[in-house]
Amino acid sequence: MKYFGMPSAMWMLYKKSFQDHLTSDLGYDVLSAERIMKQAKPGYRKIIEKLPEFEKEDRFKTNIINCALLISILQCMEKHPTVEELTDYYEAAMTNTVTKIFCRKGGKIKFSEKDIEGMKATAALKAADRNPYSWNMDYIPYDDDSGYEARFYKCGICVLMKEYGFFDLVPAMCHLDYTMSKFGGTSTFVREYTLASGGPYCDCGYKKMR
Repeated sequence: MKYFGMPSAMWMLYKKSFQDHLTSDLGYDVLSAERIMKQAKPGYRKIIEKLPEFEKEDRFKTNIINCALLISILQCMEKHPTVEELTDYYEAAMTNTVTKIFCRKGGKIKFSEKDIEGMKATAALKAADRNPYSWNMDYIPYDDDSGYEARFYKCGICVLMKEYGFFDLVPAMCHLDYTMSKFGGTSTFVREYTLASGGPYCDCGYKKMR
């Protein structure tokens, strides 16, 4: 994957929030937070450039870029955070103004014909059959027309985090699904299983707000 383009833009968009929350959420002093981010940038670029390019139709490229960003920072931390610590940190760092705008835009078209067709197309693509850092899923509408479930059988985040020795921290990233759904303002996120916790799949359910 080429660094210049989306990966470079994502670094510029989120660097400040990830650095600020190293101090406010994980207790690093300002100089240590600056050092971590300075050391993380070349590591982030290295991770990105080792990844295969995603297919044009693959909607999950952003997810793996976010994962690469977090891994590069974890590699430079002085201590391995707990899942609880990283959950709070990752959520706070990711939910800056850009993310909130993105979520609100997504919420406006949630459950629309365009949204449903996109989910069906993603399920049919089965991108992880060709790219281990992508996702395979099924689209499952609820019988009562209350929403739908995206059921994932392969997860690129699980693969990449395991590769770099951080698989135990994957649940911290999974939790962001609840937050993004909340900011969208039109769905309630529900889940029973995750691959990261040993489940048979990740069930990402979106219930229409009444």
